[in-house]
Amino acid sequence: MSFLEDALSQLNVFGEPIKECSCEPLTGYFRDGSCNTEENDSGLHIICAQMSQAFLDFSLEQGNDLVTPQPHYGFPGLKHGDRWCVCADRWKQALASGVAPKIVLESTHQAVLDVVPMSVLKSYAIDIL
Repeated sequence: MSFLEDALSQLNVFGEPIKECSCEPLTGYFRDGSCNTEENDSGLHIICAQMSQAFLDFSLEQGNDLVTPQPHYGFPGLKHGDRWCVCADRWKQALASGVAPKIVLESTHQAVLDVVPMSVLKSYAIDIL
C-alpha cells in the first residue's frame, strides 16, 4: 500500500479508525482534532504527542516555537501536558536527542510506521500497558 493510500484511509497504527488527539487546543494538519493527513502535508503531522517541557524547549531550539500564542492563527501556544499532532521527523529528531514526548497510539496515523518502527512507538505510548 502506498503512502497516499495509507493517508487517505486515515487509520491509526493498529489499522483502526484514527481517534481524536486534541480539540483543546485544536490540533491536526486540518485543525480537526485528529492527526489526519494528506499528500500535501509535507511535515507529516501524524504523531499525537503529549507535550513535555523538554520537547517544547527542543522544538523551540530547532526554530519551531510551539509555546508562544499566535492569536491571528488561532494558536493558543502549547504547554506541558497538551496533546498535539507533531511532525514525524521532528519527533524522530527529539528521539535521537533523548527528549521525545510520550505518544497516543490510537490517535497516531499509521503512516508513521514508514518512519518509526512500532516497537519504538510502543515504548513511548501512554495508551497501552
